[in-house]
Amino acid sequence: MFRSKRSALIRRLWKCRAGYSDNTEDGEAETEADLELKSIAQSIFKRLKDKQLELLVQAVESKGGANSSCVLFPKGELQIGRRTVFPQVVLCQLFRWPDLRHSFELKSLTFCCEHCKLQDDGDSTICCNPYHLSRLCGPESPPPPYSQLPMESYNLEERNSTPESTETGASNTAFPHNFSDLNDSLGASKPMHWCNVAYWELRSRVGRLYPVYEQSVNIFQELPHGDGLCLGLLHRDCRNESVERTRGKIGYGVTVSREPDGVWAYNRSNFAVFVNSPTLDIPNSRTLTVWKVSPGFSIRIFDYDKSDQLRRTRDQEFMDGPYDPNSVRISFVKGWGPCYSRQFVTSCPCWIEIIFNVPR
Repeated sequence: MFRSKRSALIRRLWKCRAGYSDNTEDGEAETEADLELKSIAQSIFKRLKDKQLELLVQAVESKGGANSSCVLFPKGELQIGRRTVFPQVVLCQLFRWPDLRHSFELKSLTFCCEHCKLQDDGDSTICCNPYHLSRLCGPESPPPPYSQLPMESYNLEERNSTPESTETGASNTAFPHNFSDLNDSLGASKPMHWCNVAYWELRSRVGRLYPVYEQSVNIFQELPHGDGLCLGLLHRDCRNESVERTRGKIGYGVTVSREPDGVWAYNRSNFAVFVNSPTLDIPNSRTLTVWKVSPGFSIRIFDYDKSDQLRRTRDQEFMDGPYDPNSVRISFVKGWGPCYSRQFVTSCPCWIEIIFNVPR
């Protein structure tokens, strides 16, 4: 009976593998490398305890949409035949990224670390849940910058204008950084938020600033895709077709987390997101760089030390408009830059601005 249950779980896992199609029989058009990967993965499945196998099935069937537990495996390399492999790499190749090659391309997500801390044997095991891992997209092995563009020339008077509607919090211009709409709601005894998130549709801000107190926050479209900022709950009377289409693709959105080496963004959605951050730019450059972050990738979007250096050393001669070294922009699905019709982030259908609460 137990063998039958394990066999059923393993069959469910094979149906979740990357590139699987119900119309394609197993073994059809498979390369030698594919067959070898299947053989290694089968060996890993057999080594997993029943509970861990069930947890793995839950994780891969939800494709990262549901909160999943760690899938623990003995730490270290695994010798299978003549091959030495890392089990977490194999499972990521099988279920997420067939082109993955090395373990140093992977980064553990913050909620994975929190789960592992609860394990008594945390020092001797490693989490192999492929949805507790992301691929690095950063200075270590970056893709080419998506685009470069001149500094956006926001008008200072517009930047400090009040919202157009007190009901939706929407405005036609960039929002002020004094966060006056939060002061009344925050008591002196409450912990200080480390950042605020604003959601934008084109040039209109929708909803109030969202203060973040926890170490990480999910920003997603519809419930129950996580806890955090649900964009689907932010109502607006009139939306054009482009905004509606883009909102339908946000899905699981992004996770923004504060970690010891800075702030990271993880793309949980099925579409690329695009990031602009002053700490990803070349110092004293007249251009801003926009990074394309593919689904499943993470990028360090903010470096506190570098931001402090920029604030103290940035040459005023190179500043073509208002500049905030503590602000990051993330656009969902659509990029911007000279190679596309959208020259500025304010032309993107759906985007967020993250303003970090850094002592000045």
